[in-house]
Amino acid sequence: MAFENLSRAALVLLSLATGFSGASAGEPAKIISRQVSDFHIGRDETRFGPLEFIGGLEMVSSNSLFGSLSSIRIRPDGKSFIGVLDTGQWLTGSIERDGEGKLSGLSGVEITPMRDRVGRTYEGKGHMDAEGLALDGDRILVSFEQYHRVDVYPDPGFLVSRALATIDILIPQDELRANRGIETVVVAPRSSLLKGAPIIVTERSLDEDGNRLAAILAGPLKGQFTVERDGSFDVTDAAFMPGGDLLLLERRFNMAEGIGMRIRRIKAADIKPGAIVNGELLVEGNFNYNIDNMEGLDAFQAADGSTHIILVSDDNHSILQRNLMLEFRLVD
Repeated sequence: MAFENLSRAALVLLSLATGFSGASAGEPAKIISRQVSDFHIGRDETRFGPLEFIGGLEMVSSNSLFGSLSSIRIRPDGKSFIGVLDTGQWLTGSIERDGEGKLSGLSGVEITPMRDRVGRTYEGKGHMDAEGLALDGDRILVSFEQYHRVDVYPDPGFLVSRALATIDILIPQDELRANRGIETVVVAPRSSLLKGAPIIVTERSLDEDGNRLAAILAGPLKGQFTVERDGSFDVTDAAFMPGGDLLLLERRFNMAEGIGMRIRRIKAADIKPGAIVNGELLVEGNFNYNIDNMEGLDAFQAADGSTHIILVSDDNHSILQRNLMLEFRLVD
């Protein structure tokens, strides 16, 4: 079904079928932002390996639902975005920039409850612990932990729709850890070797050798692979580059080493059934950097043709943590 051709009347009927009255049940969330000018705290350097730090935001809102951001995807216009909160909500809005092109704030932000296959919403994590998000033509894919699955929503229409289907994730349910399951779902470019296939990577569900379970869910290379676990970092999100290489976001938090984040780049040709992938380290930060619990990553093409990378953090609704959005430009 080509959901981009759904009429307004069809959306109304869909909303009635799922128990929704009206085109949107979103709550507005006014976001107050403070610009972040340095990535390495107290230093004016902007170059970090192949990445150039452009700027960032620290964000707060009087809407108590705002926070716990797990994944974000930037629309092709480079401005509007869709995100998921691990408390079971959609986050939609637009990115604003100042005269220098740096992040300056978010506008038109709304928070809307997500619905499962039968149209129900849930408070708290449980059934709707949304962790990953992927845009795939006329559908949106969302990965969930605890009740492990990848659900399909129509695009447009996801804000008023129940989940329409569930994709076979290939990994047996008993191999997925309760709160360390499918952390990211991402769709490969159609021109790549993976031919537009969805990919999932787990946070810390490990095989017998200690590597993280992952899978290619469709296409000519359908099958399982693993991501080599390196140290105490866990996968939190991923995004494909236009050429098919995969950017993998990882974070660390423990009492011995403190907080950390890093991004690795995995070559497109390395992603195939039976493979153990690792990748090149692009950037790494610790408590000396403006980071928090970095959970979401996306890559998109800017107006000048360069590749930009957006990172977001999950504050876990804690007064000790921050909602951050950071932006980098890929230079090399």
